[in-house]
Amino acid sequence: MMNNITILDTTLRDGSQGMGVSFSLEDKLRITQMLDELGIHYIEGGWPGSNPKDSAFFNEAKKMRLSQSKLTAFSSTRKPNTKIEQDTNIEQLIKAETSVVTIFGKSWDFHVREALQVSYEENLDMIYSTISYLKRYVDEVIYDAEHFFDGFKANPEYAMKTLKTAEEAHADIIVLADTNGGMMWYEIEEIIEQVTSAINAPLGIHAHNDTGMAVANSLTAVRKGAVHVQGTINGLGERCGNADLCSVIPNLYFKMKIETIPKMQIKRLSYASRLVSELLNRPPQPQLPYVGENAFAHKGGIHVSAVSKNSSTYEHISPEEVGNARKILVSELAGQSNILEKAKELGFDIDKNSPVTRELLQKIKELEANGYHFEGADASFELLLMAIMQKKLNYFTLRGFRVLVWKNSEDEIAYAEATIKADVPEEVAYSQGLEYSCEHTSADGNGPVEALDNALRKVLEKFYPSLRNVKLTDYKVRILNEQAGTKAITRVLINFSDGIRKWGTVGVSDNIIEASWIALTDAFRYKLMKGD
Repeated sequence: MMNNITILDTTLRDGSQGMGVSFSLEDKLRITQMLDELGIHYIEGGWPGSNPKDSAFFNEAKKMRLSQSKLTAFSSTRKPNTKIEQDTNIEQLIKAETSVVTIFGKSWDFHVREALQVSYEENLDMIYSTISYLKRYVDEVIYDAEHFFDGFKANPEYAMKTLKTAEEAHADIIVLADTNGGMMWYEIEEIIEQVTSAINAPLGIHAHNDTGMAVANSLTAVRKGAVHVQGTINGLGERCGNADLCSVIPNLYFKMKIETIPKMQIKRLSYASRLVSELLNRPPQPQLPYVGENAFAHKGGIHVSAVSKNSSTYEHISPEEVGNARKILVSELAGQSNILEKAKELGFDIDKNSPVTRELLQKIKELEANGYHFEGADASFELLLMAIMQKKLNYFTLRGFRVLVWKNSEDEIAYAEATIKADVPEEVAYSQGLEYSCEHTSADGNGPVEALDNALRKVLEKFYPSLRNVKLTDYKVRILNEQAGTKAITRVLINFSDGIRKWGTVGVSDNIIEASWIALTDAFRYKLMKGD
């Protein structure tokens, strides 16, 4: 295993500049704590003084005791034609009282002319004076050479002068930034080779993902001598985002045999990815390498059969090494291996030659031919397995339901009401001190499905109080044969939670209300089956 590569996480700064990304102060503090526990070397917390939230963050962060990470504040070089002592950005940077600061400056002559509108010499002085001044106040200065690769391609002599200036000012790390994200890996390779022949200071890479190359470009930079990598959790960032550290870190460790964070802490990557998604109120991205829900999911029967014998047949690493888990999907592609592995995952031990296995496989294929989809509905699959194993689940029986929707005028909101009649076994009613086992009631809602959900709860909660904790968390509808128009088959997938457990159910019908009813009743039966 090669020497450590240091990692700088800029989720809270560059990542927060992505479209639709907004962290509260509490979110930023929680992510900082998580990144410290993950073992990230540098956490870029934001730009002090640029907005009240970042200023408040650095004030609160002073109270935190980070055990593994160094907090860094971010800013630009001093303003043009301004004395460093009079620059308010630099003043705010020092007031943040971090032991490390990150400064960005211009490396592209085009930006010096058009954006800064200063002479090339003034830009060099801005770089030198800022770094050398800050070295009096902090332990480390990381210099980000903004647009370096574009600048090198346009004017290599001047771009190299900016790096030389940062080195002479004693920058601790000089980071080469592909700010526009337009570089290809071979360009990164060629340019860094030339930089390393002229610059002795430690080099880093900051890659954006506008060509989908951010991770590859970061790894290429390390191969060519970079010892510092910047990125974000889940690749958050402006436009197409930054290099995703959830891919960079395991690729460096498992593929390139280069250590970044400790191996045991790499197991926290999946948690880190999902926490950031949760705090952003976004669903986790299932197809992310290493940490996504589908990263170790197996659907084809041949694949599952092979994985059950030796996981390395279809997995490049063990999912547990990054804190993820293997997932066996049940679908129309499934063979016996899928059924056995899925049953085992759910706690059932059935023999591959058992009639139950053959019947279950046949039933799944029939149901999926009619539109069912069990990949996101483990609870419905488990109920199906219990039914085929002839495990009686007589919790309640529907005697009928009716749903009414009406709208009195154009200006009024549509109104929905559901009426349900159902009964439960007499012993269940008696256990709750009730002399009746049948209930007939109604409830309203914003729409027919909510009304049906509310009415069903109203019926069952008297007999089964544990259902009061069950909440509907997600509801998805898909039309399976659009060409059929209003006669189309509808598949409904619903997710539920009781605060501890999460589960999904599925229902299919050419009537959306019936499809929803099937999924709803499966959800309650599943909760009652689990008995907690």
